[in-house]
Amino acid sequence: MSSVTYPQRWDLEVFFEGGSQSSALKEHLEEYKKKTEAFAQNVHNFSVSEQNLDHKQVKELIEEAKQTMMGIRQAGAFASCLEAQDTKDTGANVLRGNITGLGAAFGSAFTAFQQKLSAVDEQTWSRLIEDEELKPLTFVLNEWREKSKERLSEKEEALIQSLGVDGYHAWGQMYNAIISSMSIKVQVDGEEKILSVGQANNLTSHKDAAVREEVHQKLEEAWKDHESLFSETLNHLGGFRLNVYEKRGWDNVLKEPLDLNRMKQETLDAMWGAIAKNKQTFADFLQRKAELLGLEKMTWAHLGAPISSESKELSYDDGAEFILKHFEKFGPEMTEFAQKAFKEGWIEAEDRSDKRPGGFCTSFPLDEQSRIFMTYSGSMSNVATLAHELGHAFHTYALRPMDPLNRLYAMNVAETASTFAEMIVSDAAVKEASSNEEKLSLLEDKVSRSIAFFMNIHSRFLFETRFYEERKAGTVPASRLNELMSEAQQEAYAGAVEDTSPHFWASKMHFHITGVPFYNFPYTFGYLFSLSIYARALEEGTDYEEKYMALLRDTAVMSTEDLAMKHLNEDITKEAFWEKGIALCVRDAKEFIELSAE
Repeated sequence: MSSVTYPQRWDLEVFFEGGSQSSALKEHLEEYKKKTEAFAQNVHNFSVSEQNLDHKQVKELIEEAKQTMMGIRQAGAFASCLEAQDTKDTGANVLRGNITGLGAAFGSAFTAFQQKLSAVDEQTWSRLIEDEELKPLTFVLNEWREKSKERLSEKEEALIQSLGVDGYHAWGQMYNAIISSMSIKVQVDGEEKILSVGQANNLTSHKDAAVREEVHQKLEEAWKDHESLFSETLNHLGGFRLNVYEKRGWDNVLKEPLDLNRMKQETLDAMWGAIAKNKQTFADFLQRKAELLGLEKMTWAHLGAPISSESKELSYDDGAEFILKHFEKFGPEMTEFAQKAFKEGWIEAEDRSDKRPGGFCTSFPLDEQSRIFMTYSGSMSNVATLAHELGHAFHTYALRPMDPLNRLYAMNVAETASTFAEMIVSDAAVKEASSNEEKLSLLEDKVSRSIAFFMNIHSRFLFETRFYEERKAGTVPASRLNELMSEAQQEAYAGAVEDTSPHFWASKMHFHITGVPFYNFPYTFGYLFSLSIYARALEEGTDYEEKYMALLRDTAVMSTEDLAMKHLNEDITKEAFWEKGIALCVRDAKEFIELSAE
């Protein structure tokens, strides 16, 4: 038992006192509205010719953009926290709309600045990035230049940004509003409870099969009841994106997500290709788990079932101590950082109603702090999720010495740091098991995470790519979305699950996020990429922490292919790289099957 008591509610007052009604926040938004207007005017006045570029003026505009961007991100992070901690906070919803509008105004000016920079010739550009102050920003500045060449005119891009506030982004906010209004009524331990979607999701791993079946049925019914609304949000989000892509001349819906993740199509194809060839062992695992649960074949309601009623549970404080204990074996800096996060109220973990489902980590750049959101109910899976989000926060911490423009890493490498931290904890839990039964239970949880990345995420990717292809021809009705989802799940799970969850497209917020399109494959990338890093960390122990942090600091200043070559000496465009990581997961699945037969 832990002798320490850590706060389970985060401290947001340190940023802006008073929540969504904060006067300090109101002043902050006014200040950054003026900064955005000033930046837009300065960009408007900024003129370039093909052979001429005022270095001093460029540096001033870059600094102005950087500071304004950080201030808007600070407010956006605060709004995200408010929305997540209390879905009934209407003030947070109003705040989100205001920040989205401010972000769009800044985005228009920023795009105009980038386009002006892209207008100069190569020689003039080369002289600019040779400037001593700008040289560290070479990768980011070149990325701006290349992206600008692929976009529409300054006025057209500004129009897209403006229309997106009450169009594109508004549909994402509508999805969140619908989720916030939903409640799920279920019987738990002989008592009827009315739960938020997030609380109900936690019951999908309840030790009682009857509870799992009921909550699965009730959730599926809830999604069905709202399917017409959710099909509206998804279709309009997809339609907006496709219209923008068409106007820009982009015919591949994966172009934007691949660019955002700084990776090649060959890398993505190699990853999924290697996974597709290695699914049988995971299908065997699901069959063995079904048998242990007394089922002829695995069903969707029981995918998250614990295989033992003796499943280990930890209080929040004990879970925190478990994480700290095993982070310590990896390195002192990561341990001290996590301890600070626990002690200083960086984490919202309390299990209560009116919280949004899921978990996330967000950063407050002006304060160089992060905040972590989740709902902790005591399972080892919760402990692993907590470690996962701490990994995100540590990534941000590791980047503090870098210029703010060199901290904007992509989602795929973001998931690398989080999964690495999660792996430290889940691997340690298996090794520390006090009995075969406990080891089997923890091993099941570990392999289930591999299945989530190789099968569940794959089903999301298959669904989304097919949805976009059909959306090009017009609106895709809810009935067809259900069919697409079921087909993707059958394929991705290699037929190992008897039924499907046809409304999964409605239940998963990731399909409705506007900030990042295709919010799926980067998770699998991060999982497998982190396995290579984890293998090296096991070999080198605490000596590896410095090298690991050096890798994290490079995540925003090079492509993922170059990052892997520099720090791992690996070619990630080849299936051979991905198969090494998959082999480690296959080994875990085989160990589970063998151990469960004893």
